[in-house]
Amino acid sequence: MQEKPDLRTVAPLPRTRRQPPTVRLRRLAAELRRLREEAGLSQTEVTEKTDVNLATLHRIETAKAKPQLRTLNALLDAYGVTGDRRADLVALQKEAKQRGWLHGFEVDLPDPYSAYIGLEAEAREAINYESLFIPGLLQTEDYARAVIRGVLPAATDEEVSNRFTARIQRQALLEGDSPLRLWAILDQAALCRTVGSNAIMHDQFIHLAQQAKRPHITVQVIPFSAGAHPGMPGSFIMLKFDADGPDVIHIDSMARGLFLEKEADLRRYNGICEHLRAIALSPTDTIALITSLSEVH
Repeated sequence: MQEKPDLRTVAPLPRTRRQPPTVRLRRLAAELRRLREEAGLSQTEVTEKTDVNLATLHRIETAKAKPQLRTLNALLDAYGVTGDRRADLVALQKEAKQRGWLHGFEVDLPDPYSAYIGLEAEAREAINYESLFIPGLLQTEDYARAVIRGVLPAATDEEVSNRFTARIQRQALLEGDSPLRLWAILDQAALCRTVGSNAIMHDQFIHLAQQAKRPHITVQVIPFSAGAHPGMPGSFIMLKFDADGPDVIHIDSMARGLFLEKEADLRRYNGICEHLRAIALSPTDTIALITSLSEVH
């Protein structure tokens, strides 16, 4: 008679957990979704053209699954994608499981910030620390134009216009029934630098104070009296997502954008955010400071 195993001594099967999507996989999913929409095809029509089943296509477009190369090629054929753009998407598919990204994936994309914009549009919350600028989501049109022109003195009028349009369009994320939750932390230096003119700064301060009173927007200023602090090395944005997580850190620089998503980096930046919130003025005192600055410009 065969003995029954002692269940108390049987090691439990390891629990598996689906790995959250990387920045690259999210970017690939967003591009494939956009290409399908540009081609004027529904998901059902794509399944009929490619034999990719509907459930698989949905998982690919929501970054829940990495497409196999043959599946990707079938989709790109259906969308009429060729040349450099196709090569870039194939390269992205091969690297989709890698975390962290100094991105250069900009060929033929609608604007130079497409990778970041695609992630921002899917986030539920953003924590934005700025040391020298008013955060882009809270800029007035005149301030945004002046900043872009000042930072990019060699840019053509078309390049300035494209960047300006992208920045203003991003601000739509703060509207609607389910707006992006924004926590903006600014060094006082960002308020003291005159961008454009005193009139532009006056309007910017009024707009910033108004935005800071909205229920889904929090603004804090780190005063000069706080001394040296962890935000001084540079600005960053932390994007937080729903169940698909994890968070993503975006750092903009002259060498394009750096995406961080390793657990150690996320822990470090979460700690920095907590420290900056603690040393900054309260939201109420911040609004009072901004209002007082608007009265002297």
